[in-house]
Amino acid sequence: MHKFIKSLLLIATTFSIVEPGIASAADKLETAPTQFLETNGVKFSYRALGPKTGTPLVFLQHFTGTMDAWDPAVVNAFAKTRPVVVFNNRGVGATNGVVADNVAQMTTDGYAFIQALGYKKVDLLGFSLGGFVAQELAAQHPELIHKVILAGTTHQGGGNNLMKVLNEAFSRANAPDPRDYLFFSQSDAGKKAGAEFLSRVYARTKDRDPESGKDIADAHGKALIVWTSTPDPEYKTLTAIQQPVLVVTGSNDTMLDTAGSITLYKHIKNAQLVLYPDSNHGSIFQYHDSFVNTANYFLSH
Repeated sequence: MHKFIKSLLLIATTFSIVEPGIASAADKLETAPTQFLETNGVKFSYRALGPKTGTPLVFLQHFTGTMDAWDPAVVNAFAKTRPVVVFNNRGVGATNGVVADNVAQMTTDGYAFIQALGYKKVDLLGFSLGGFVAQELAAQHPELIHKVILAGTTHQGGGNNLMKVLNEAFSRANAPDPRDYLFFSQSDAGKKAGAEFLSRVYARTKDRDPESGKDIADAHGKALIVWTSTPDPEYKTLTAIQQPVLVVTGSNDTMLDTAGSITLYKHIKNAQLVLYPDSNHGSIFQYHDSFVNTANYFLSH
């Protein structure tokens, strides 16, 4: 039970590429400039904010998500004390290339991007589909990955309810954004948190990423469904992860079942688990202050 309890910033002109670096602490996700870095045949779009020193925290995004789908309340809070990088994988947002339709390619791309930034050691925050990539990066590249946060995600073979919950979310009348249903509980408190989240993610009004279309949804859907449907009865990936891991989930994650997060906790050697009450897939956004405080302590100790 003890385990349970337990460089100046160079802004790119239209025809230039920004030298990899960290923006000033005054920058926010809503205003941080979009930068570009080309490696491995892909021109990655990314934003960097926070101090120049410390272990960078690299964010790995969910199904169809772009940089503008991250919650500023989470990203900006982390950037007060540490370097933070958000980016779009191939074919997503302002990143070029054909959209990856498998977790292995996403992992290869993520590794190439981090390497191109010049970092020797990073922490990861993988949310949902990004959590699959984070697990693979941690298992395959222990020399690069220091600590890992796995939020609203599951293990290989852990199953998914993607199509069911997407159909439910899009079938509702007067529901312009499905995330209020997919990410949050439908209690009064959950609905309020969902509305507040949506107001924050739409706060950036200039230089926003283009919205993801059917090609991205199809590719990401295939990657998510195949990975969560491919059995790993010996939990080879999880047992290969030796880094400290913080697993975070909601009490009722309807997309990637909460039980999958508990399995992550049980089979990763050095894992801690946080379960938030009355919450769904996006518990880290509903309980953003508590989550950042807990995660900062985990990353710093």
